[in-house]
Amino acid sequence: MKRPPKPIAEDAGWIPDEFEGERHFVTALARGLEILRCFRKGELGLTNADFAERTGLPKATVSRLTFTLTKLGYLTLSPDSGRYRLGAGVLSLGYSMLSGLDIRTRARPLLQELATAADASVALGARDRLAMVYLECARGPGTVTLSLDVGSRVTLGTSAMGRALLAALPDGERDYLLRAMKDRMPDAYPRIVEGVERAREEIAAQGFCTSFGDWQADVNAVGVAILNDEGAPIFGLNCGAPAFKLSQERLMQEFGPRLVEIAAILGRGTV
Repeated sequence: MKRPPKPIAEDAGWIPDEFEGERHFVTALARGLEILRCFRKGELGLTNADFAERTGLPKATVSRLTFTLTKLGYLTLSPDSGRYRLGAGVLSLGYSMLSGLDIRTRARPLLQELATAADASVALGARDRLAMVYLECARGPGTVTLSLDVGSRVTLGTSAMGRALLAALPDGERDYLLRAMKDRMPDAYPRIVEGVERAREEIAAQGFCTSFGDWQADVNAVGVAILNDEGAPIFGLNCGAPAFKLSQERLMQEFGPRLVEIAAILGRGTV
């Protein structure tokens, strides 16, 4: 699959090289799914030219893919503007995925209790390529500036929950993801590596890691990975708020340890 030398979108157009030539890998299906990944939060619609730029696919291929996805209900086309939006079929898939996650139900009261105590945003997330996707969120009574919700994405290498998950991964898998970040985000890569190494040290020492101004300059957060019964990281948790509302000291002394306790509870009985 052709990819641009300097990808435009972090998540579109990234099909690992080892999949190319794999006998059971259906490239046409992969390309169609890459089209759906091109959309970013707040965009009103994309044209075929936008899809081609973000995926590196030929425009003729993009036109066939968008036509097919529209017929299947995964895209809708505005005849006046020539722009595509995500269709109801995508929402149906996402809802089916979320409704099958028992951990969301178990996590909800625990997250809300911590969010209320810290007056912060607390979230459960899972890795999707080079990002963490929020699966469940809770907010404190005064938290209005962090508007992330279910489905929001935060960067894997700079967010607290992303770093926690990376730190808990086996060396080979972590190195693979770091190489992918180096390829797609070369300017940010040194800072990402430094943050992940610091996260490994912090987790070894205290069970959770920090992201103080790394994901966003004015946001303090702590993160931890949820491990299943076999010790494999499967989800991430974070607790964060604007720096003027929640100090580093309180996160380190009070809410980081509570996040570790929640992760231990949620990890029990999972596979």
